[in-house]
Amino acid sequence: MLRLVPQKQRLALVLDTNVVLDLLHFADPGVAPIRRALEAGRAACFSDAACRDELAHVLSYPQFKIPEHEARRIAADYALLAPASPAAERPLPPLPPCRDPDDQKFLALAQAAGADLLVTKDKALLALARKSARLGFRIATPAGAAKLLEEAQADSLPSVSGVSGSQRSPT
Repeated sequence: MLRLVPQKQRLALVLDTNVVLDLLHFADPGVAPIRRALEAGRAACFSDAACRDELAHVLSYPQFKIPEHEARRIAADYALLAPASPAAERPLPPLPPCRDPDDQKFLALAQAAGADLLVTKDKALLALARKSARLGFRIATPAGAAKLLEEAQADSLPSVSGVSGSQRSPT
């Protein structure tokens, strides 16, 4: 069950189609930290029409053998999980081109949504990760996202005996 968390404490995420499938169909343990963060309200996810259309197309791939009722459930769950991103209120700077033009939509959505993180396993998108400082958002694998979510949770913990959540004990 989702609970309300102040927006400043939530990480805004964009998930590529493979990560959405891992989350909503395959129940991949590698995305479990993302699921927990979304369920706890520590993260919020955004989509747009282009990303929802791609998911619908991928769900129809014969190699997945996803029954129509299951595809409808996944699409409905994604619509609930990742509402449409609000339109950008200001002109946005140009994005670097992705080697795979079909993946450009995820960069555009992350930028328009003001996302903190684009979560992907796609090599073409991950190749742009080192340019992420210019993008205004990070690009990470699910494992990298899990680490960032863990750090964000630790940083938001209240101070206990003068030790804040952002301090680490010496090793």
